[in-house]
Amino acid sequence: MRKGIGLSIIILLLLALQASPGICQRSQTSGGTSGDPVTIEADSISYDQEQNTYHATGNVVITYVKGILTADDVFLEKSRDQARAEGNVKLKSGQDTLEGDRIDFDIRDKTGVAYRGRAFMAQNHFYLAGDRIIKTGEFSYVVDGGAKATTCDGPSPAWQLAGDKLDVTLEGYGTLKHARLMAKGIPVLYIPYLIFPAKTKRQSGLLSPYFAFSDTKLGTDVEIPFFWAISDDMDATLYQRYMDKRGYKQGVEFRYFTSPNNFGTFYGDFMNDTGRVKETAGGISRDWQSDQQRWSLYLNHQTNFDPSFYFRTDIRKVSDSWYFKDFSSNNYYLSNYATTEDQRFRKVPFMGNETLGSLESTARLVKNWSLYNFTVSGSSTDNFAAVSNEATLQKYPEVTLTGVKHALFKSPVNFEFTSIYDYFYRGVGQKGHFYELKPTLSLPINLGGYGMMTPALALSEVMWRREDQEPVPSGKQGNRNLYIASLYANTEVSRVFNIGGQTLEKIRHSIVPELTYTYVPYVNQADLPNFIAPVGEQQTLTYALTNSFMARLKDKDGKKNYREFLRFKLAQTFDIIESHRDVAATGGDRKPFGSVAMEVDFIPFQYLSFMARNTYDVNKTTWSQANYDLALSDTRGDVAVLGYRYTQYSIEEINLYLKAVVTKSFDLTYNHRRNQLLQKDFEKTIGIRYQKQCWSVVLSYAEKLNTTINQSGVSTDGDKLDRTYMLTLNLYGLGTFGSQ
Repeated sequence: MRKGIGLSIIILLLLALQASPGICQRSQTSGGTSGDPVTIEADSISYDQEQNTYHATGNVVITYVKGILTADDVFLEKSRDQARAEGNVKLKSGQDTLEGDRIDFDIRDKTGVAYRGRAFMAQNHFYLAGDRIIKTGEFSYVVDGGAKATTCDGPSPAWQLAGDKLDVTLEGYGTLKHARLMAKGIPVLYIPYLIFPAKTKRQSGLLSPYFAFSDTKLGTDVEIPFFWAISDDMDATLYQRYMDKRGYKQGVEFRYFTSPNNFGTFYGDFMNDTGRVKETAGGISRDWQSDQQRWSLYLNHQTNFDPSFYFRTDIRKVSDSWYFKDFSSNNYYLSNYATTEDQRFRKVPFMGNETLGSLESTARLVKNWSLYNFTVSGSSTDNFAAVSNEATLQKYPEVTLTGVKHALFKSPVNFEFTSIYDYFYRGVGQKGHFYELKPTLSLPINLGGYGMMTPALALSEVMWRREDQEPVPSGKQGNRNLYIASLYANTEVSRVFNIGGQTLEKIRHSIVPELTYTYVPYVNQADLPNFIAPVGEQQTLTYALTNSFMARLKDKDGKKNYREFLRFKLAQTFDIIESHRDVAATGGDRKPFGSVAMEVDFIPFQYLSFMARNTYDVNKTTWSQANYDLALSDTRGDVAVLGYRYTQYSIEEINLYLKAVVTKSFDLTYNHRRNQLLQKDFEKTIGIRYQKQCWSVVLSYAEKLNTTINQSGVSTDGDKLDRTYMLTLNLYGLGTFGSQ
């Protein structure tokens, strides 16, 4: 956290003055309790012992380790701990500055007032100006009369907020009464009472209105969120959204951080959907000819009892399987989507759009030790691809105790285990109890420096008991015992080639062959309930070969770094049982060789990368899966990404993304998604962005293909092309204003 600006530094300076009753012109003294030197220069410096006051006049320059203060006059009344600087007052502290015709401050309370003041806070790149800038706390300010705020440089800012009274807290929010948004001094928008961010951290929950138009789904779409700063450790955002084709939707987000060990986010929304829809997609139909009650719920909470013991909930629920299809253009979950949990309050781990096939809610209590883990959890899954969720298998509770791999009694043998209890539940179908204990022993053997070999043996003991009224083939309870034996071996052959270049010094080429043998005996599992996955007889040999090339590079400063610029891996499984199958009895040809998996990662230099993940079916002599990504960029920020996705009989798609940086302020983007199986363009977007120091504007046009398909897979009313026009204005430090 920053320690405030201007006025707090002035207070430190005057504390130093208090400790120096005999200050002279161009003298230097230690600063009170801090011990830091203070240099004071002025045409005249005097001390009135009777009034206990100091007075420095004429070109006053006070230099302190934290900054420098200049003024025409500086007056300190020590008995009241009151001070005043007058005439062209300017204080510079690091990159922060505070200016004014006069500054009064209270040393005791560390508060003060700057008259006709101007302030700049570098961390936020925030400018304040007004008739009076009042410091009310360490990080809080009030600008009274002629208040102005902007993040733009220069005497004539591109935009600024103006109003009667401004109240702002750094790394928090500000309020402005009778706010006017000014563009080059011309008012363009009036808001009676405005809340705006004045921070560089926690940028979610900004109160920026959302405007959109969809000609096929939502119609005119307006959302106005309202932020409520409840306390230092709690806040809420209220969402008011109107869609003229669907109705009025209300939502609330509540965030709390009562301590570093107790925090969370709650979000919920509700609407009475007035839309009339009749369609079929993915084999699921709806015929909504009356109003529908629709809602969503999200709760992410964590309590850490100690570093190794915590409780966490991730509750995600929606009213129906069409929720994310209908609101895929804009919803809370898309706005807070994150692939990592780097931000404590922004960690929705799923894309809330039409591609979402299911939604899982979990709650778990976890205790960790150095070698063991104990977890009690429950989960519930909503399957959007099913007509009814009654047959979807749920797990609550699940209790697991695991032991990580470690030496057994200080011997060379490693031991690990997993023990699980599950209660599988569903409204329709088989359900019941499941128990498994699975210890594993392994022995890593060093083959004289030529490689490693690790034999392992795992024992699996499964017990189950059903609690349903479904037909019973052979009993309501039973067990399954089996063992899994495996042998893993690998080695590495490498060579270093001395290149001797100025940048590329050496290349290390390594070849790693791997071999895994797995054996699982045949076990009769005819009476196994369908909520337990069967384990088939197995006798396989998996072999893999990885080639990798590692470069040692040297930069201009002589610092060495390493980059793996090429990795190529092939892997295949050979089925020994299939190779001995009795063809005369079972028919068909033997096909012991499985598909070949291929992985390629190629990064010849920093701005070019190629990735491939393919599968080749050797029995059908065809590619069953192919995925390619080619990315090219440069130092300016130009980007070209070409992707290809192919799964036999299912997907064939080409994705193209282009970004061209025309100038430092102007760039173009193009996004294209084409379905090759249907020979149709599913999505095309063209965007133009113009960016200046404190604002940017984005203009884009998008076409998205929507189809309505009946149960026979035939389009009932043809393809629907949804066209979207979007204009977004981003005022840095204030938020985003846009329309579609």
